[in-house]
Amino acid sequence: MTMGKRTQATALEVRLLREGIIESKHTVQAAICDNRGRILSVAGNAETSTFVRSALKPFQALAVTSTGTLERYDLSDKDLAIITSSHKGTIEQVRQAFNILWRADIDPSALQCPIPEGKRSPLEHNCSGKHAGMLAVCQQCNWSLNNYLQRKHPVQQLILGKVSELLRMPSEEFISAHDDCGAPTYLLQLGQMAALYAQLASRSSLDMERIVRAMSHHPVMVAGEGEFDTELMSLSPGELVSKSGAEGVQCIGRLGEGLGLAIKVIDGAKRAKYAAAIHLLQQLGWITPSVADALSEKFMNFGKYKRLEVIGELSFL
Repeated sequence: MTMGKRTQATALEVRLLREGIIESKHTVQAAICDNRGRILSVAGNAETSTFVRSALKPFQALAVTSTGTLERYDLSDKDLAIITSSHKGTIEQVRQAFNILWRADIDPSALQCPIPEGKRSPLEHNCSGKHAGMLAVCQQCNWSLNNYLQRKHPVQQLILGKVSELLRMPSEEFISAHDDCGAPTYLLQLGQMAALYAQLASRSSLDMERIVRAMSHHPVMVAGEGEFDTELMSLSPGELVSKSGAEGVQCIGRLGEGLGLAIKVIDGAKRAKYAAAIHLLQQLGWITPSVADALSEKFMNFGKYKRLEVIGELSFL
């Protein structure tokens, strides 16, 4: 990633208004990069580091697209979409994750993601598609299944190598921790996240093209009806690729232009990242006014008395 002379500007502020009176505030930082890793605009500090969380999933899916796993097990775009997903555990989504395991002749008991509270199977966990994809790669490459979440396991090293290559950063320099599902996640600067999504949006390789096609053609698999990623991609077909991460992370790629947007809410609030994303997408002209209105109604207005507003804008460097 290429740093300019200035990588800081005034952060955004998301306010919760109750009948027009400020009740709560959230500080939000954001960065935009091109597919060469150059920071083009910023709100807050592009060098802010945070765990990428589930926004890493499209890049974890590179393990599936680059090893012949799709072809060997005849996996579809829908299968690839569920591999990138943070899904709601609907019957359709659970069946799609199971389909990957069934085609690769893997018993669901091999999944090491947790069983969600009140549920019966790890297939219902929102990361089950990602885990199923990792297991399918292990089956394809004759790697062990029982320890696939360990950082030194070949499938995790393969994923780290892909991210390392995209960011042009030695793999040993990455700081990792376990995500809630047990898989490794990485501490990245906001500008690095934006750079990853700029490269995804540029579709510069067949692997990237497949992942973008799967996500944009099957947005319901990526999150679910009523969820931000699904609604945004459904309302702007073929224009944006979007993936949320926990603790206030949101990443979006502008297809055809090779630009990436990364957002981090400092206090981790989910509602604030969606409001900030809608605000910035409007400022950038990445969504139409009608799409902005539809998203605002769903993600920024809360009944008769409460709504969110966003103060601030990106500073172009």
